[in-house]
Amino acid sequence: MANVPLVGISTYLEPAVRWRVWESEAALLPVGYPRLVQRAGGIAAMLPPDAPSRAAATVARLDALVVSGGPDVDPALYGAEPHPRTDPPARERDGWETALIDAALSAGVPLLGICRGMQLLNVVLGGTLVQHMDGHVKAPGVFGQHTVTPVPGTRYASLVPEPASVPTYHHQAVDRVAPGLVASAHAEDGTVEAVERSEGWTLGVQWHPEMGDDLRVMRALVEAAS
Repeated sequence: MANVPLVGISTYLEPAVRWRVWESEAALLPVGYPRLVQRAGGIAAMLPPDAPSRAAATVARLDALVVSGGPDVDPALYGAEPHPRTDPPARERDGWETALIDAALSAGVPLLGICRGMQLLNVVLGGTLVQHMDGHVKAPGVFGQHTVTPVPGTRYASLVPEPASVPTYHHQAVDRVAPGLVASAHAEDGTVEAVERSEGWTLGVQWHPEMGDDLRVMRALVEAAS
């Protein structure tokens, strides 16, 4: 039987209000992420924040990497002052995921960035972000839906050739697309909804595929990892 690809997924590191009888810090990941990897044919491995110096050794053991959603990227990483509605910086996670992205790009490991993961990918490669926008969150804690249209000729368009309704929950987005990346999908209001790199298999999506039933993007990552 062929080897099943091992897909690492970055996690939150948060104080848990309740963890059985405990109140303590916990490495957390919404279950939609590992389930999506599993449904697409991969094995999911959680990657809690660690020393950035260990990122290359971590990525060397993976067949693919997913950088998950979460808190806003620290604006200092792209030379901006924080907007009043930007989250407090999650510097430990920023440092770890930046190192993971660098390691995956250097090693040619297939990489998928989801929401924050796409935004951080853009920042790592020299792009910037819009720190606040309206219309892409239905209500606090509630995912919305909107239509994403692929850019013809891109990798994303080869996976999802038609306009598709996707689960969305974000208030930040790509502003200046980084050198080496191209925009490969847009929302109806023009927001960049996907970016990709022609070198290797690197894709970022602004929405949350783990909250939906469309396996095409994750299945393509797992196939690339094979």
